[in-house]
Amino acid sequence: MRHLTRIAGLGLTVVCLSMTVTAQPSDGAGTIIPLYPDGAPTSLGVPEIRGVDPMNGGLLIRNVSEPTLELFRPAAGHANGTTVIVVPGGGFVGLSYEAVGTAVARRLVEHGVTAFVLKHRTIRSGPDLMPMPEVHADEMAALVERIQTGLPVEIPPFAGEAHAVEDGARAMRIVRERAEEWGVDPERVGIVGFSSGAFLAADLAIGDTPTRPDFVALLYGGLRTPVPADASPAFIAGAADDEMLPHDPVQLYTAWRKAGADAELHVYEHGGHGFDLAPRGTTSDQWFDGLVLWMRSRDLVE
Repeated sequence: MRHLTRIAGLGLTVVCLSMTVTAQPSDGAGTIIPLYPDGAPTSLGVPEIRGVDPMNGGLLIRNVSEPTLELFRPAAGHANGTTVIVVPGGGFVGLSYEAVGTAVARRLVEHGVTAFVLKHRTIRSGPDLMPMPEVHADEMAALVERIQTGLPVEIPPFAGEAHAVEDGARAMRIVRERAEEWGVDPERVGIVGFSSGAFLAADLAIGDTPTRPDFVALLYGGLRTPVPADASPAFIAGAADDEMLPHDPVQLYTAWRKAGADAELHVYEHGGHGFDLAPRGTTSDQWFDGLVLWMRSRDLVE
């Protein structure tokens, strides 16, 4: 939920999967896989908008109607079979596609992980960042009120969350269906989600087994229930000075452990909402190293 001024951030059929067409984007960064080659189930009816993320200077994508996966592969001979789908934050309004998307995918590739960045559907917004969509403004106001009124309760689903989760589930199916093609293990497919992307990851981690990730990393996200005993093992991280979700990492960890599911928790004293790979001079700078250590402990990386 990276607020965009501090705004927004909280951002099948086998036949279709086998017919998915790939195309090389103009920047040559990775292969693009459409989630719905024949068109997504719904469309916003407006063009996709690509601009500069005011929070980090990277690419911000809004008004997404045609969701995709972008593939990043380790050098030949260095892949270890583990796959991670990276889900950027943006409040289901936009996607901070570079800072907590492609940049994270490239770092994972350095550890032999085959990575994908999910560009999921978003809600509709205007041509400019402000004013934010009214429904999202109301959601942000509710989060502020939630902090001010005491202990947090579970946050209701966000506008756009259902479609985004549908895209996340389809992405899981596609990666597992095409695992042999990409040289990955279909039983070692995880999701790393940031802010709204972490809510999406949590939804899948407690959801239907066929699309449940084999592991998840939930970065400054929040709880989704009920958490089953066989929920995906979770790496959970956030900051105590998060202006939107200060208590939620502990709430997530508590729910996971109460259910008997595996989880590891990191709460940094400083870092705010939306820390990424850019150094901030706080202990939250260590989140990626912590994630790699956790993955190594589970034999997901060497």
